[in-house]
Amino acid sequence: MFHKVKTPMSKAPHPLIDKLELQPHPEGGYYRQIHRSEQEVNSPVHSLSRPAITHIYFLLLAGQVSRFHRVLHDEVWSHYAGAPLRLYHIHQQQLREQRLGGESHDFAAVVPAGDFQAAESTGEYSFVGCSVAPGFDFADFSFIDEPSLKQWIEVAHPDMTKFI
Repeated sequence: MFHKVKTPMSKAPHPLIDKLELQPHPEGGYYRQIHRSEQEVNSPVHSLSRPAITHIYFLLLAGQVSRFHRVLHDEVWSHYAGAPLRLYHIHQQQLREQRLGGESHDFAAVVPAGDFQAAESTGEYSFVGCSVAPGFDFADFSFIDEPSLKQWIEVAHPDMTKFI
């Protein structure tokens, strides 16, 4: 569990961290779950009960990355504030980049269930929201552990190794 230590001289790296009570996320950045549906549904992937939908606030600061990870259900990313976000996802060894936010980009994107995804801010920070349905559970979350996929990223996309 992350505990903030406050002293008169300490300052959070970004005001949204304190304002929204964000915590470090295992994939990188900061988050807080703001909605977890009380309605339960059975996952079509593994037939286990999950909330119908969950939603988090997610903040990436300059230099931070959201490491490649996957969830077993569709995830919708929505841009709220800050610099555009680079969102990457891998489907059948095809790497796709989308940008969210800013005047010339979309404000939402969907990462299909089971695709690996990663992200980074293009500026000082990117503040987004992520919804998962059926709802997110850490039991349905994993980082890349397949050696062949890691090797493919290292060889075909060496600039993406910082996301592994």
